[in-house]
Amino acid sequence: MQSVSKLTNLRGKKVILRLDLNVPLKNGEITDTTRIDKVLATIEFLLKQNSKIIILSHVGRPKGKIIRELSLKPIQEYIEKKLNEKINLIEKNIYEIKKDILDNFNEKILLIENIRFYIEEEKNDVNFAKHLASLGDIYVNDAFSCSHRAHASVCEISKFLPSFSGLQLDMEVTALKKITSKITKPVTCIIGGSKISTKINIIKNLISKFDNIIIVGAMANNLIEHNGYNIGKSIREENVNSIVNEILSHSKEKNCNIIFPEDVVVANDLNGQPKIKELNQIKLDDMILDIGPKTVERIFDIIDNTNTILWNGPAGYFENPNFANGSNEIAKKIIEKNKENKIFSVVGGGDTVLLINSLNAFKNFNFVSTAGGAFLEYLEGKELPGISALN
Repeated sequence: MQSVSKLTNLRGKKVILRLDLNVPLKNGEITDTTRIDKVLATIEFLLKQNSKIIILSHVGRPKGKIIRELSLKPIQEYIEKKLNEKINLIEKNIYEIKKDILDNFNEKILLIENIRFYIEEEKNDVNFAKHLASLGDIYVNDAFSCSHRAHASVCEISKFLPSFSGLQLDMEVTALKKITSKITKPVTCIIGGSKISTKINIIKNLISKFDNIIIVGAMANNLIEHNGYNIGKSIREENVNSIVNEILSHSKEKNCNIIFPEDVVVANDLNGQPKIKELNQIKLDDMILDIGPKTVERIFDIIDNTNTILWNGPAGYFENPNFANGSNEIAKKIIEKNKENKIFSVVGGGDTVLLINSLNAFKNFNFVSTAGGAFLEYLEGKELPGISALN
């Protein structure tokens, strides 16, 4: 995989830049700009190289139909303000756009309207990809979060142009390699979520590489129940005994510690009053909504003896401040170790990123991934089509 950062002669070149600008929109307003902010460095790099940038991206799932609410217009306006650079949003049918037409625009940045307005995009259509490629001189993928998708502007296009990775994609892959292959041990994973079955392949892949896997959130309820405790009316996944057994036996075999809560915070419902309880005190009408203080202390001890940490999934129902303590304390502890340069930290997953943003702590971790599905598939050890296409 060659990085665009190594290129020094892009003057006058038309660079097709695939970005993931799929940000949440409400009434035409962007509610979270994180994904855009992270790729501005690549755009600035290409501007300094005096190239003409043709951005391809998408918002939402229009499934090949033109849906005005999913226009890239708000994103165009936001990037213009951030870079103080005029951007032309090209709404014309993409098949009517030719390379020489692009010369008629004075702007250095052209943004082609939502690429998923075309059904051929998600079908990885070869002719569609060939047409996209015909608009530029080189192709740059800086959309790691789309790279688990075999789509035309992510995969097939690379067959027709010299293709390179963008700055943000480079950072993402470097950070994930540090926690999966170029590891500084001891290494710990804190993993949460509601369903253990959706994370089983990640856990299995990481067990052989990690020293500790701390399971929190609703996923932990199945482990608590597996160990003979009542979990009341807490969220639990049905029929996963074999998965839990598989995780526990595999971890023994690979000498990886599996840690789950030893005390919890419960309430009668999501808006109830929090009560700290030992596992043997949980009643039938209790709902587990956070980890307790003993568990927090145990996690602190593990973090103190960790050189590399991966965090994916909050420790409880953090949307309610009554049940956010466990997640907040984990964040603060990792930040403390980061500031002392005693840990390399990688954080990923929508809810975890939301939590970190709520603490205004984005810059206090070594790397924060907004990639979602691609992040998880990489951790599973899967080959990502968008990355393979660049090799």
